[in-house]
Amino acid sequence: MKRCAFLSMDSLEDFFAYDHMLFEPLKAAGWLAEEVSWRKTDVDWNVYDVVVIRTSWDYQDDIEGFMACLQRIEASSALLQNSLKIVEWNISKNYLKDLQSQGINIVPTLWFNTFVLAELQLGFSHFDTPEIVIKPLVSANSDHTYRLTSENLKQQADQLKAVFAAREFMLQPFLNAIVDEGEYSLFYFAGQYSHSILKQPESGDFRVQEEHGGQLKSIQPCEEMLTTARHCLAALPADVLYARVDLVRYKNEFAVIEIELIEPSLYFNMDAESPQRFVDAFIEMC
Repeated sequence: MKRCAFLSMDSLEDFFAYDHMLFEPLKAAGWLAEEVSWRKTDVDWNVYDVVVIRTSWDYQDDIEGFMACLQRIEASSALLQNSLKIVEWNISKNYLKDLQSQGINIVPTLWFNTFVLAELQLGFSHFDTPEIVIKPLVSANSDHTYRLTSENLKQQADQLKAVFAAREFMLQPFLNAIVDEGEYSLFYFAGQYSHSILKQPESGDFRVQEEHGGQLKSIQPCEEMLTTARHCLAALPADVLYARVDLVRYKNEFAVIEIELIEPSLYFNMDAESPQRFVDAFIEMC
């Protein structure tokens, strides 16, 4: 039986994770899967045929250590999915510039290397919005993501300056559609569409993750969503085992918030056939 490692955190106790739903269909296909923490430095990756990056949801706390782990895997005989090339492209949200240059509609964004309060304050007039969102270029789980009014920005300036002193970050208008309608996620395995969900934040919040109280609903995507997602996949620098395209409605069109290619939740719990689709894609690519 072949062996597959799912790259994970040390503990998923405080998270919603659904990769265990893959273990039985993988076993039926001749693959033994197990979770292995990316923080373990004594793993012999050569004993695995494939390593799939999955629930490494704390990688943003130690980017250098995480990348060093992936480089060790890449140097072993194991196949890394998604590939190191894809991770290097996707780990910073600078990739959104690549998408935009290829004609893909993204949420309007300003990019910053340093925190200068006066420059950030111009974001309100630039976007013609009463609220903005600041987030790091490298992040997960909405860590260090702030929804701010002009007054909040002034009040929290010292705190924000400390948070972003050593981080590149981005500025976007806060989109009311996220709280009024929600954020859409479309899932693809080996380039083939699998399923879609709508993620809606808890009342009073804007973060859609389950860990922050977000609610999930299965949906059928419209053709505009599917077309946007296909354009995103075509823009990637390499083939991928899995992709999650996150969309939000902006000025009556769908805009890309993110393409998640490193460690997205794939919400196998929301579609009964999705675990088998993933396994079929896994066998095809591995």
